[in-house]
Amino acid sequence: MTSHVMPTYQRLPITFDRGEGVWLWDENNTRYLDALSGIAVCNLGHAHPAVHKAVCEQSGKLLHTSNIYGIAVQERLADRLIAKSGMDNVFFCNSGAEANEAAIKLARKYGHSLGISCPAIIVMEKSFHGRTLATLSATGNAKVQQGFAPLVEGFIRVAYNDVGAIEQALAQHGNIVAILLEPVQGEGGVNIPDADYLNRVRELCDSHQLLMMLDEIQTGVGRTGKFLAFQHNLILPDVCTMAKALGNGVPIGACLARGKAAGILTAGAHGSTFGGNPLACSAALAVLSTLDEENLIESAAQKGDVICAGFIARLADNKHVVDIRHKGLMIGIELDAPCAELVKLALQRQLLINVTNDTTIRLLPPLIIDGQQITQLVDSLSALIQDYTGQS
Repeated sequence: MTSHVMPTYQRLPITFDRGEGVWLWDENNTRYLDALSGIAVCNLGHAHPAVHKAVCEQSGKLLHTSNIYGIAVQERLADRLIAKSGMDNVFFCNSGAEANEAAIKLARKYGHSLGISCPAIIVMEKSFHGRTLATLSATGNAKVQQGFAPLVEGFIRVAYNDVGAIEQALAQHGNIVAILLEPVQGEGGVNIPDADYLNRVRELCDSHQLLMMLDEIQTGVGRTGKFLAFQHNLILPDVCTMAKALGNGVPIGACLARGKAAGILTAGAHGSTFGGNPLACSAALAVLSTLDEENLIESAAQKGDVICAGFIARLADNKHVVDIRHKGLMIGIELDAPCAELVKLALQRQLLINVTNDTTIRLLPPLIIDGQQITQLVDSLSALIQDYTGQS
């Protein structure tokens, strides 16, 4: 059958029909362990009762009125996010890319308020911030930029986890107004920086009057063992972006701001037709309540430790395994050669994984994963890696 969907994805040869918890079933009723969560989206797993109830109830009352009117559920969600993050206010949109677009616009407007006519933002190598033209330009991946020149100007790229590179850029450019980075690089290969890296970036931003802008699209909503990953460092950014797991599959994005950044985007400066609609906000409120009620954020850190320890024990003697690293339930297993074909091989063993940056197996299991499912994940993937690398 001819598909009329644009071929923007190299889709795997499978279609899922339903899900429950950490499991997905295909059209042939074969069950798969989902260790990817829709790329860090379904932190509560599939068909979670609280999200299901919230979406059903809200869809029966009101879906959309637009942001030219007050939206009570949006206000409640904003209050919850501010209380959990320590930020001051929030702009709602529909995706991570849109949240990062808002952050980029906010930084430019901040620069103009300082009299800087061509404000620039420091961004990182191997970063990923989205596929809109501005976020694509901020992204540190030449592959995803190919064919879309001319890119948006105003980005200065430096090495990740290298404070000296930031200092050098600041010495060379007088128009820098912000630093945009991920607390852990997901698409770049589950790259975890030094423990004090974010603290040192915060200090540089303070001393140079820059906005510290953290892309928490993938790391947020409990994924790393804190509600937001920057909370491991006991700091506050000026801008923080969220999406993915915030709605557990219902599209929603958020750009949070604090202090001098909180008053930059005023009426008419930015907007979104669907952003913060009642349906998405109701789903997000259900997500936040469930995280608290089921103590899922703290347990994510513990489960990540267990999973990582399991892989270290099973793969310790495999010379092809370069590194096993994690931050909560954000896990990377780096091999010494490209291994993208492992995704299809895992599918044959009823396991959903991802390979990013060519050589890193990326695992983003739902936060609800239990001990038995953890054992199955570690056993199944370890055996696959051993078979694939010839170490069995």
